[in-house]
Amino acid sequence: MLLDSASMYFRAFFGIPEHAAPDGTNVNAVRGMLDYLSRLVEEYRPSHLVCCWDDDWRPQWRVDLIPSYKAHRVVEEVATAPDVEEVPDPLERQVPILREVLAAFGISVVGAPGYEADDVIGTLATDAGQPVDVVTGDRDLFQLVDDDGEGGPVRVLYIGRGVGRHEKVDQAWVRAKYGVEAGQYADFATLRGDASDGLPGVAGVGEKTAATLLQRHGDLDGIVAAAGDPDSEMGPGPRGKIKAADDYLAVAPQVVAVARDIDLPRTGHELPTTPADPDRVAALAEQWSLGSPAARLVTVLGGGSGRG
Repeated sequence: MLLDSASMYFRAFFGIPEHAAPDGTNVNAVRGMLDYLSRLVEEYRPSHLVCCWDDDWRPQWRVDLIPSYKAHRVVEEVATAPDVEEVPDPLERQVPILREVLAAFGISVVGAPGYEADDVIGTLATDAGQPVDVVTGDRDLFQLVDDDGEGGPVRVLYIGRGVGRHEKVDQAWVRAKYGVEAGQYADFATLRGDASDGLPGVAGVGEKTAATLLQRHGDLDGIVAAAGDPDSEMGPGPRGKIKAADDYLAVAPQVVAVARDIDLPRTGHELPTTPADPDRVAALAEQWSLGSPAARLVTVLGGGSGRG
């Protein structure tokens, strides 16, 4: 099980009532993340679990290709480090606490310099040698869905409507929802664009047109080739839109595609059955008012039920 950590703790912060620690710090995101972990572990009992981390939420190599990439989220540009993302102060204070708690439990956290959590997920999901569940609220990761993955299927547990109401995304789900195959999803997303990531897409091409083009021409290369071929069956409307977007389409696929070949540790990600440092878990639970969520996760890791 690979967790898109930021997707989850942002969701917890905005979706769960504030909860003050003894010093007044709001810890709702930490409590929510622990509850999410308990719920997912109890339901799926994964053998391995990784909290995948954004070591760089806006990698420069993606910005070099498309300068608008996530530009609307930048509050400060930094020359020698990742740009500073717009994160509410009460959430920003909770992220280091969450990292401490995860370490005390012995839950694996993996990031990579110059890469987003999506890229960590893409790499660990590729050639994993076992079935993989990816937990995220980010549709971009639908590109990883593969019913016939070597070692077992790769599916997405999509938390767009909440962790408790997550959807199990396989190839049939993607096909029914978007009219494309999961293997075409990255090209589909490139054509459609994504305002939340600052990806403009092809002007005038929405989801229906993108799906139709992919159904007819197979992939982005096929679409571009057909647009440039005066004898192809592509209509003048789509042809003009694709040709007008030549510069964008030359670079966008590299931005949209998640990395699958980062040098990352492939071992040491077993889900613990007991906390790595029980005393530290107890101390952090007391310091940050995490009693019930922490106790629930301890119970669930040990094979018990966290509901009650």
